[in-house]
Amino acid sequence: MSEAVLKLSELRISVAVGAAVLIQTALALVWSGSAAERLAQLERRSDATAELVVRTARLEEQILAMRKQLERIETKLDVEGKR
Repeated sequence: MSEAVLKLSELRISVAVGAAVLIQTALALVWSGSAAERLAQLERRSDATAELVVRTARLEEQILAMRKQLERIETKLDVEGKR
């Protein structure tokens, strides 16, 4: 009888260890899935931010060009006004 109890005990331990491994594996998969989603969100935000940086740089260049044109126009108006 002792041998049967020992085998039953070993079986319970094996089942418990197997269940623990399965649960940990499932939790690891859930965690890695959520981590992958967070990374994807960060990549999307990064792409949007990079696009905004490029647009801002373009606007700054356009504003600089407009200021130069305005200075030329003002200079011509000053010269014409002195005549």
